[in-house]
Amino acid sequence: MAKATSGTTIAGLARAGGVGVETVRYYQRRGLLETPERAEGSGLSGGVRRYGDEAVRRLRFIRSAQSSGFTLEQISELLALDAGEDRVRARELARERIADLDRRIEELQAARAGLSRLLHTCSADDHGPCPIIAAFET
Repeated sequence: MAKATSGTTIAGLARAGGVGVETVRYYQRRGLLETPERAEGSGLSGGVRRYGDEAVRRLRFIRSAQSSGFTLEQISELLALDAGEDRVRARELARERIADLDRRIEELQAARAGLSRLLHTCSADDHGPCPIIAAFET
């Protein structure tokens, strides 16, 4: 009788995290995800590595933190902070990220305003060239 295994393969982990298998391997090389031991098995490659719910949770955190603009270095630090009690540093990282996002929001709002001026200016008259450069001057 075959021994029941729990967990998912690397392909299943990648699918659950919305990434490719190579991304999972990259995160493992960077030390963001653990590489489980291979289960005992037969054949040329031995057993298959199995990943548990914690690996899925961690992978989803990494992706979410990246979406929030954290670098992989910062994510590594956040993961280390999660295991410790340095709440001050965690707050500092969050404040830095919020400040960066606020700057980016300002840039996006300025770009939107330029596009709105372009739309308005080019809609005013259908004759002659559209003053594209002038629309983005502030």
